[in-house]
Amino acid sequence: MKPSIQSVKRADPEPTRWNLADVVNALRHSREGTHRVRHKGHLRELPSREAIASVMQGLSAALFPTHHGRPDLTDENIDFYVGNTLSDTLERLEDQVRRALLFNCTGVPPEAPDLQSQAQGIVRALAQELPAIRGLLYSDLQAAWQGDPAATGISEILLCYPGITAVIHHRIAHALFKLGTPLLARLIADIAHARTGIDIHPGASIGEGFFIDHGTGVVIGETCVIGRHVRLYQAVTLGAKRFPTDEQGRLLKGLPRHPIVEDDVVIYAGATVLGRITIGRGSTIGGNVWLTHSVPPDSNITQALNQQS
Repeated sequence: MKPSIQSVKRADPEPTRWNLADVVNALRHSREGTHRVRHKGHLRELPSREAIASVMQGLSAALFPTHHGRPDLTDENIDFYVGNTLSDTLERLEDQVRRALLFNCTGVPPEAPDLQSQAQGIVRALAQELPAIRGLLYSDLQAAWQGDPAATGISEILLCYPGITAVIHHRIAHALFKLGTPLLARLIADIAHARTGIDIHPGASIGEGFFIDHGTGVVIGETCVIGRHVRLYQAVTLGAKRFPTDEQGRLLKGLPRHPIVEDDVVIYAGATVLGRITIGRGSTIGGNVWLTHSVPPDSNITQALNQQS
């Protein structure tokens, strides 16, 4: 009679089977010495990508309760649901903000109560901005509804359009970026990038009524300034043309290096717009255009002629 599967036990491997002691020691040598990447030299708590994704789900549910929260909500319980969701979500966000602040500390980290107080203030400020953020997102939804003849309604846009998903993340990430938590904002932006294929740096300033149609491959750089009622299509890049360095050859950070896109501009699929140039109000940039110079208002730039008309 053959033994049952349950009765067959795998022999424990010998302690030296993988030479783990040598591997662990070599990894420590790399980690602590030859290939050290620890931020500012200290081992610290880091924000959790999983926790931040959960926070974003909670904030999205508070902003759009029946679409991103519970579809069975009623007029009698919706406010309770929003309040309860926000209470739980903001508490979890406070811990992630504290971790992000700790990450940015120089020298000896400050006492935990001080960081906790700072984190609480940042989260309180974000909470106060949520109604304004929802107002901006409402304008973005209206822009999508008015700009896409295939859209059947606002609910479809909220539930199915990757451009709106990316913009919801960006509006919150941008607020946190301005409040002094750039690492947390970047993590939110990257979560959106992974979900949608749209890469928006949280430092980019974007006006109301913003619509990204289709969206895959869109890249918007850190110092972009985008006006009101701008529409982008897939694979548009608003990037930098060059990267200035100092005397030691190190990149200079934070310089304005990305485009300014004024109000009512449309940029079609595959266009690449580089450098601190200005796309004038009401202009149209055609598909696959490579543009590195400013254009005046009401310009029409086409790839075939590579000129303005």
